[in-house]
Amino acid sequence: MRFTTLAAIAAASMLVAAPAVAQDDRADWPASLTIGTASQGGTYFIYGTGLGGLITEELGVNASGEVTGGPVQNATLVETGDHQIGLVTMGPAYEAWTGQSELAPGLEHKNLRALFPMYQTPFQAVALASSGIDSIDDLDGKRVAVGPAGGTAATYWPRFFEILGVSPEISYAGANDAVGQVKDGLIDAFAFAAGVPIAAFAQIAAENDVNIFGFTEEERGQVLQQRPELAAFDVPGGLYQGFDDPQLTLALWNFAVASQDMPESLAYEITKLVMENTERMVQIHSTAAETIPGNVDKNTFLPFHPGAVRYYEEIGIEIPDELRG
Repeated sequence: MRFTTLAAIAAASMLVAAPAVAQDDRADWPASLTIGTASQGGTYFIYGTGLGGLITEELGVNASGEVTGGPVQNATLVETGDHQIGLVTMGPAYEAWTGQSELAPGLEHKNLRALFPMYQTPFQAVALASSGIDSIDDLDGKRVAVGPAGGTAATYWPRFFEILGVSPEISYAGANDAVGQVKDGLIDAFAFAAGVPIAAFAQIAAENDVNIFGFTEEERGQVLQQRPELAAFDVPGGLYQGFDDPQLTLALWNFAVASQDMPESLAYEITKLVMENTERMVQIHSTAAETIPGNVDKNTFLPFHPGAVRYYEEIGIEIPDELRG
């Protein structure tokens, strides 16, 4: 597998701008489109609603983000045609692609097509400092929320617990609800996954004395041996009030996906819009600093939409034959 990125990418802004989309090319565009995100308070919701606003403003299609259970559900909503775009982490996306989705077991999601890379999703947990919980080991036997059912966190944290021999009492809740439950003492900790800084974590850290933590080096190594779709990730220090040092954890890459039925010209224009407006995307959420053409190669299995392929090849990125949708 190869991705050839030409030096022209660095000077992409110097390319002659393509003409505005001809009206004929818009004939099969939908009047509106829905972007599957996740729970309020999480990065997906902020990123997706901001993306919808950008598409609405620049392409004239009424696009909006919708609260969902997260990547597992988003993949199925795109597969069935209920949503036109979904934000997914590549672990759940791979399971959906191969028919192993927890939401739709046995259904191979072969309509999914990649549009563009988003960012990495690290895994972190938070608890009140008064609880004494500051490590994954401490979660054994405790009440722990893992995000909404069907989301990346809800899919992967139980797997981490099993690998590491930890047995908490698991519940499901959106990010804002879960941090509220932590503050109110209804649960002991909230283990989540989202682009950092996680808005809900930043809020609780600003208002309460908390412990935010990830994995030890040994724990991270144990998980990576069994879950190779994950990557080691160090959360930078200074993202949350009172946490100046980096933290070790794991992460998954995120991509925006669409159905193969999306008009090619629309997929092209959306991909072009996002890839050529990094500054605007970063204003939506700082994680979008990773939403750049250079990270296209982080997708190794899901075919790209033909419209996305056309854009990448225009700027000098060669998409492997096996990833042409």
